[in-house]
Amino acid sequence: MFRTRDKKTPEQFQDVSQGLKKLYRTKLFPLEDSYQFHDFHSPALEDADFDNKPMVLLVGQYSTGKTTFIRHLMEQDFPGMRIGPEPTTDSFIAVMHGDQDGMIPGNALVVDPKKPFRKLSAFGNAFLNRFTCAQMSNPVLESISIIDTPGILSGEKQRISRGYDFAAVLEWFAERVDRIILLFDAHKLDISDEFSEVIRALKNHEDKMRVVLNKADQINTQQLMRVYGALMWSLGKIINTPEVVRVYIGSFWAQPLLIPDNRKLFEAEEQDLFQDIQGLPRNAAIRKLNDLIKRARLAKVHAYIISSLKKEMPSVFGKENKKKELIANLGETYLKIEREHQISPGDFPKLKKMQELLAGHDFSKFSTMKPKLLEAVEDMLANDIACLMTLVRQEEAAMPSQAVHGGAFEGTMSGPFGHGYGEGAGEGIDELEWVVGRDKPSYDEIFYTLSPINGKVSGAAAKKEMVKSKLPNTVLGKIWKLADVDKDGYLDDEEFALANHLIKVKLEGHELPGKLPEHLVPPSKRHQEIDMGE
Repeated sequence: MFRTRDKKTPEQFQDVSQGLKKLYRTKLFPLEDSYQFHDFHSPALEDADFDNKPMVLLVGQYSTGKTTFIRHLMEQDFPGMRIGPEPTTDSFIAVMHGDQDGMIPGNALVVDPKKPFRKLSAFGNAFLNRFTCAQMSNPVLESISIIDTPGILSGEKQRISRGYDFAAVLEWFAERVDRIILLFDAHKLDISDEFSEVIRALKNHEDKMRVVLNKADQINTQQLMRVYGALMWSLGKIINTPEVVRVYIGSFWAQPLLIPDNRKLFEAEEQDLFQDIQGLPRNAAIRKLNDLIKRARLAKVHAYIISSLKKEMPSVFGKENKKKELIANLGETYLKIEREHQISPGDFPKLKKMQELLAGHDFSKFSTMKPKLLEAVEDMLANDIACLMTLVRQEEAAMPSQAVHGGAFEGTMSGPFGHGYGEGAGEGIDELEWVVGRDKPSYDEIFYTLSPINGKVSGAAAKKEMVKSKLPNTVLGKIWKLADVDKDGYLDDEEFALANHLIKVKLEGHELPGKLPEHLVPPSKRHQEIDMGE
């Protein structure tokens, strides 16, 4: 299993996926297997886990718009889709790409080696009867897969047992997906006990988590502000960290806005969320690498815990009493391992959960410390991962245009309904007249008070006027570069008007362009063959 090669020489891999598989099989899996990692934390990984497309997991209470959100992204109904104000989606539905539309039931899905769901069989028939795959030919699904989940129940309904461990299933998916989207309804913000439990179960995957405050067009601006504040306060209490999860506000469906006051905000938020989702294929390799590192760190700590408990066990008498004592004092074992091996407290599994799991195991069957297995994982983390990181960057550079396309992602890519079209520096893009000309008379009045020589004002004279905007020098310096079209170090009346127009653009909260757009070039300069870059 272990090569006699020099430990400092990292493995050579053809691609990231193949490298991850090989590292897992040869270095991490032996450690996991030896210390029963799969019984305590997470089932073993399979090749499909490394090969599958990026997955997006949607989680939320019933009627928050999860299924509608998927339909909005794809602009197409999917097999098995049900939408309504009552709890309609009662199953986990994996919406994936397929040449023919159709449904695959859970029991058939978990025996398919090409799908990353084989280990879900551990959750039993009660779950598998509520798990299906909706296959369809859709351009969005060529790049990502989407997991729709049953609406989380609130009030009395949540007391009815589902027949399987709902939070554990979600945690299984959370480990393997690239993005977790929590949906909330702005019109009826309510976080039930079950939803709180689910969010806590996903706590270790905060880096993948995004929050969508949906149906925000149903309330006015003042109410929206209060709902947003209440949501942040509630999430802060549940997640119990000072860091705030990114929240996107909007109305994610293809219907007219009920209250259009915040249209611009919703457009900007939708654009940001779409960009986040579109970047998933590009970042898939680094996400899988990151998840493998997280898993390796946990497996290492788990090995220390199990071997330490085994070492403390008596060889003949009093095993059961000693086991109870060790479980009760597990916190002390954690501290001892933390000190001995310089391990961060954040790398340890949750104490209470670990104590519950240990109660059902026979300590005498645990393995003792096996330094070779731990060395292999240390070597992987120290050397092989760095080698794979280089390969990740190379693969990203070779596929720069890898992004989700089709469906709703096409509607805002370009054209007059593209985000920010005709606003800020883009204002006047379709007009025949020079857009700066509208306000030029007022700018000319200022220009002639600066005593121009030969029709131009110097940089020093222009600066006195431009600093009145109170914009930082870095911004004004960029505006000067854009406005001095002929690069002669002076501004004529058109260039001065352009500088003031760009100041106005910036003061209205828009970004400055990297280079001057053609529609902003002063009419008298348009015939000149000049470099308009910075």
